[in-house]
Amino acid sequence: MPATALTRRSCLAQSAALCLGTWAAGPAQARSTRRAVVINMALEPDSLDPTMAAAAAVGEVTHYNVLEGLTRIEENGAVAPLLAESWSVDGTGRHYHLRLRQGVRFHDGAAFDAAAVRFSFERAVAPSATNKARKALFDNIASIGTPDAHSVALTLHHPDPQLLFRLGEGPAVMLHPATAAQAATRPVGTGPYQVAQWRRGHGIELAQAPMYRQAARLRMHQASFRFLHDPLAQNAALRSGEIDVAFNFATQTVRRFQDETGYQVLIGASTGKGLLALNQRRAPLNDVRVRRAITHAIDREGFIRSVLDGRGVAIGSHFSPADAGYLHLANMYPHDPERARALLKSAGVATPLRLTLALPPAPYAHEGGPVIAQDLARVGIVAELQRLSWEQWLNGPFKGQFDMTLINHVEPLDYRIYADPGYYFGYDSPAFRDLVQRHGAADNARERQLLWAELQRQLARDAVNAWIFAPQVGTVVRKGLRGTWMNYPIFVHDIAAMWWE
Repeated sequence: MPATALTRRSCLAQSAALCLGTWAAGPAQARSTRRAVVINMALEPDSLDPTMAAAAAVGEVTHYNVLEGLTRIEENGAVAPLLAESWSVDGTGRHYHLRLRQGVRFHDGAAFDAAAVRFSFERAVAPSATNKARKALFDNIASIGTPDAHSVALTLHHPDPQLLFRLGEGPAVMLHPATAAQAATRPVGTGPYQVAQWRRGHGIELAQAPMYRQAARLRMHQASFRFLHDPLAQNAALRSGEIDVAFNFATQTVRRFQDETGYQVLIGASTGKGLLALNQRRAPLNDVRVRRAITHAIDREGFIRSVLDGRGVAIGSHFSPADAGYLHLANMYPHDPERARALLKSAGVATPLRLTLALPPAPYAHEGGPVIAQDLARVGIVAELQRLSWEQWLNGPFKGQFDMTLINHVEPLDYRIYADPGYYFGYDSPAFRDLVQRHGAADNARERQLLWAELQRQLARDAVNAWIFAPQVGTVVRKGLRGTWMNYPIFVHDIAAMWWE
């Protein structure tokens, strides 16, 4: 199948905003003097250090707000300067020179300089590091030079056209060398805000950082993150005025706000990949015929209609339609219960086959789990639903203790997780690892394009997981609040860009 012309930027540009209602809470004068915002997130982060923790919720709180990277990823997917004010790359694509922004200080007053960059990068590849961008980004850095306090020279083992984008993701934020050990609970960054309080199970409070270089320009002085994952609780908090933004709001419940007068609903694009992850360390899921049967059993379009209210695209591999060179492979395993039953029979599986289906607390999982279970039941697979807290999911399925789990991977360009046999679903393929290595080492653009396509096909042929949807993101925003994102090439909340009319 030929690669499409769809790019991250063009995909994000195609999304639309649905503005619902005409009333904004409170008088105009009161709104214009507000300096705080309350944001709801379905999942509570297990850490505040995006360089060591895996959950995307970590970066949603701290990235851009508390911790900053050398580059910045804009809402349209473009890369812009942040702590690096400029850069250049030589003709080989292997040597980068970055000029650091001067006058930047950490929250404790210490200067940000090239030594902090070297420390952050070296920390990411330390033996004890759990940085999820290690293989994609940091292992490719052959050397780090610091010609002076405001310059960094990077030499790569292999050219990486995505390097500047990767430097703008959460795992590449800059940490204070003297306080990095406390970043999981009390991060000290260069961003506009600092953590004031973390009440586990309830919320996180951010307050303006006095040492921020542009503190006088901030229009939002405080931010609160509330953790409500139940759609009814989210709905009640919105209607009572407790929260201003409900991020990643379950799109199947957006229609509840069609007649709401105090909010607008933004429907945007993301790089998420919703999938039924399958534990290949457990029989019979280690048989590709069984995994293919499960994929054939799932009605992707039906799931998208009933669970996501139609706001998503069916996918067939761990790549997003927003990725350049994306292949549409969903048709490789069309919804075909008869074919699914035949594959189970050829694999020697006696039905009913009983498997557990672990569900994280996100609404798409709680509402989608019964839909998946119904599809599987039609081919002789009985799925026992297990509703878990986010902490239970991280300590259970994410550590390999599961049969199946319904999850949305939101990180862009994260295909390298399939090259790690220790990752939670246990895919161990020398052929795929060889493709990843060849793709990373390729100097020719055409060769990289062909290998990129083959990476997608290899995952689809192996039916590693049952990929279902690339979701749109639904965000409910109180009228009068400006600067919130509609599209999410990465999952962040840029508080400094927000203001009240």
